[in-house]
Amino acid sequence: MRGGESGAEVARDRWENDLLSPDVTTTPYWLREHEAPDDNAGPLPKTADVIVIGSGYTGLSAALQTARGGKTTVILETGRPGEGCSTRNGAHISTSVKPSLETLAKRYGPERASAIRAEGRRSLDWIEDFVRAEELDCDFRRSGRFHAAHSPRMYERIARSAERARHDEGIASFAVPRSEQRAEIDTDFYHGGVVYPHFATLHPGKFHRGLLRRAIEAGADLHSHCAARTVRRDGDYTNIDTRKGVIRARDVIIATNGYTTDLIPWLQRRVIPIGSYMIATEPLALDVMDRLFPSRRLVTDTRRVVFYYGPSPDGRRIVFGGRVSSGETDPAISGPRLHAELTKIFPDMGKVAIDHSWMGFVAYSFDELAHTGTHDGIHYALGYCGSGVGMASYLGTRLGQRVIGQKEGQTAFDNLPFPTRPFYAGTPWFLSAAVAWFRWCDRAESSFATWQGNPNAKAS
Repeated sequence: MRGGESGAEVARDRWENDLLSPDVTTTPYWLREHEAPDDNAGPLPKTADVIVIGSGYTGLSAALQTARGGKTTVILETGRPGEGCSTRNGAHISTSVKPSLETLAKRYGPERASAIRAEGRRSLDWIEDFVRAEELDCDFRRSGRFHAAHSPRMYERIARSAERARHDEGIASFAVPRSEQRAEIDTDFYHGGVVYPHFATLHPGKFHRGLLRRAIEAGADLHSHCAARTVRRDGDYTNIDTRKGVIRARDVIIATNGYTTDLIPWLQRRVIPIGSYMIATEPLALDVMDRLFPSRRLVTDTRRVVFYYGPSPDGRRIVFGGRVSSGETDPAISGPRLHAELTKIFPDMGKVAIDHSWMGFVAYSFDELAHTGTHDGIHYALGYCGSGVGMASYLGTRLGQRVIGQKEGQTAFDNLPFPTRPFYAGTPWFLSAAVAWFRWCDRAESSFATWQGNPNAKAS
């Protein structure tokens, strides 16, 4: 490091000198040609039947249902529509429920546990049906996912877990040993994995733009750059003060997920905003992409500090994401670090440039479950734990249906106990230590696997 330079400056130097493509940008790859317009509305009305705060997947999905149900619906957005993680994610769609059936049964009993897990499977099928019914041009594809093991021990663990899920829940999968994994991904970095052939992907920017278009067509009024500043209950109604004035409604929906503020402190204390960082490579030759991803599946791995990646919808780039710092950072720093992780998996990508590096905030909950319900007269759906593409759209739709009194809106997630922790007020002061610990565990596991394979090898 040169005298007087910070680590960030050094990272930017490397970004500028070694990894720069001619049109590099911190705009998400998904918004390259699909940025949403600002809004469709004039002055803020004084009243509405429903106010939706947030214009990502959750908010637009809910607003679509309430507007089509005949309710005057106003969407309030702090910035541009969908500029949060709805257009900054990894485009993976799965069954979306992280805790196992066994774990959930210990918490809620076997019946509720089965119902929660079934909602995850239902959300995966639902989004395909929704995209087709709404005729959304968003590159939806049942690509499947290869869940890769970063050690032999983890391969055995995920293979057993997948077998139980096949037997107990009918979740399709098959194990791929390391000797056969090049049929899925051209690397020796992993120790086999499990394929989930029904998992899916889409283009997040196109999907969001299509959702926005449908909500506006249904009559929803979108007000961008119109942050909600205070919320005050007044009997059966809620008054919301915004930059454009005060608006009043009987039903208010909070759809802010990783961007939840102290507008509703009760919710802010229950979700953990975590930065998710991503890059997209410059375009690659199709024969290179065919070699790297023979099955064209998306990939995740078993590291606690997980990485997720795969081909872009047009099959020309690698879109690669993960967590590369203990605390939050910026794309100038995360870009080179993600590129280094990509090169560990695919060594011949070392000279391939990045032309997009970006980040967004997902929201975790303390119990690793999404939550939807009503608190003090305010409706909410959030806490998707990194699985928001499918689950946010699904639960947003169900929440909108519930607000207008449709029985289809009821889900197994409704009003589950929503835990928080002492001394937590929305700023994850514990996150850096937790990420550092998880990363150490990942390295120890990988080093042990290396030692097992070669006892004379020095653990890294």
